[in-house]
Amino acid sequence: MEIRSISPDQLAIYASIPISYWVHSIYHIELVDTGLGGFRLREEKVEKPWFKDYDTEGSPLKWAKQFDLSQWGFFVAYNGELPVAGAAVALNTPEVNMLEGRKDLAVLWDLRVIPDMRGTGIGRLLFLHAADWARKHGCRIMKIETQNINVPACKFYSRMGCELGMIHRFGYAANPKVADEAMLFWYYSL
Repeated sequence: MEIRSISPDQLAIYASIPISYWVHSIYHIELVDTGLGGFRLREEKVEKPWFKDYDTEGSPLKWAKQFDLSQWGFFVAYNGELPVAGAAVALNTPEVNMLEGRKDLAVLWDLRVIPDMRGTGIGRLLFLHAADWARKHGCRIMKIETQNINVPACKFYSRMGCELGMIHRFGYAANPKVADEAMLFWYYSL
């Protein structure tokens, strides 16, 4: 396994790695004392699993039209010459609201592993590679967004030492396709 940096003009290679998965459970968000006591996440099996593909909402091939990618890091893990996983890290990009205008904050914009390689440790290697890259670029924190419907990702970020720093229950309310999902923001100290 080898991790290589790629340039924005090579995002077709990156996009060839699927980021889709089956939703079998979700984190139901329970308010404690109307929220004054915080939130409790309770994993629930879904009655009917469904297929989620983040690339239908924002393919890597569209990123260059939306953002200045000159400050971003793109990494692809290869098994021989086969791309099997990828990670994208955003920093110093004013149009990325998640960066909050900070220079010491990086966003793990995307992390993907082909289905056959999930659970093998390659996601962990890429995560640590992305964190190291962000640290070398002067960042103190890496921020990650996921959703309450992506339980495997939430468990992964927790195992990696990330802390759940914010839950935005109505973060997608303006988008009818995902209005029922909640934003979860994870933070990793570099």
